[in-house]
Amino acid sequence: MTAASDRQLTIAVAAGKGGTGKTLISTSLAQAMVRAGEAVQVLDCDVEEPNADILLHPRITGSEVVNILVPEVDMESCIHCGKCAKACEFAAIAVIGQAVVTFHDLCSGCGACAYVCPTGAINEVPLRIGQIVSGTAEGGIEFHQGRLDIGHQRAGPVTTELKRHISDEMITIIDAPPGTACPMQEAVDDSDYCILVTEPTPFGLANLREAVDTSLRLGVPCGVVVNRDRGGYEDMERYLADEELTVLMRVPERRAIAEAYSRGETLLGASDEWLGELQDMYGEVAEQVAQEAAL
Repeated sequence: MTAASDRQLTIAVAAGKGGTGKTLISTSLAQAMVRAGEAVQVLDCDVEEPNADILLHPRITGSEVVNILVPEVDMESCIHCGKCAKACEFAAIAVIGQAVVTFHDLCSGCGACAYVCPTGAINEVPLRIGQIVSGTAEGGIEFHQGRLDIGHQRAGPVTTELKRHISDEMITIIDAPPGTACPMQEAVDDSDYCILVTEPTPFGLANLREAVDTSLRLGVPCGVVVNRDRGGYEDMERYLADEELTVLMRVPERRAIAEAYSRGETLLGASDEWLGELQDMYGEVAEQVAQEAAL
């Protein structure tokens, strides 16, 4: 996706695996851009295990419930034809003899069962699956975090509602879920750019390959941040060069960074030297997006 000239960028920060420092980079970037005088919002889309609040320490001022619509069957109107069960891709409704069983925890809320019911026996009723909390972090960072309720498996509807908070007037930084499955794709999709955070290990490289492929299949240009960089991992350097991937920043394996993180602080808590690095990274991202828009 290319950015329109009259709005700010939406940048997703993702990783092919957990534990690479994705949230550290996204929150650090948000703080750096606020210090540059920009209006910034952070959307924590890692709704199954959100933790951007640990580093941004926002003051939560509001919340909203996220519901999906699930089937409720009127057995007096049901003719047990089984069309609803055939239409459901997630096996969330089953017709067994004269009984109809619904499994709301499996339901995606797509409404297909109610649509195909020939007698109108299926009504859709709201089911809570999560919530979105909102507030403000230091420097005026607008903060929104999705939280999937325990026991529910479908993160997509929470992410979809969370992304409704994206403002064209603010730099939006999306902290995406780890991995490359549907939750990550839902978060990254329609972003102007994806920053992929990796680490110089065999696992890091394997997952980076998958994340790059996923980002490009979504039509979202991407660049790489190498975290805990120790240098000398030739396989990764060869891959980055062969794929002509931009290395936006390298964060060395440094005790001061680990200590800052353990205190609930970002890179800027470790050293002010990262302020310029992060702001330069944003500038590089903006330049690449502008180049993509000009093609």
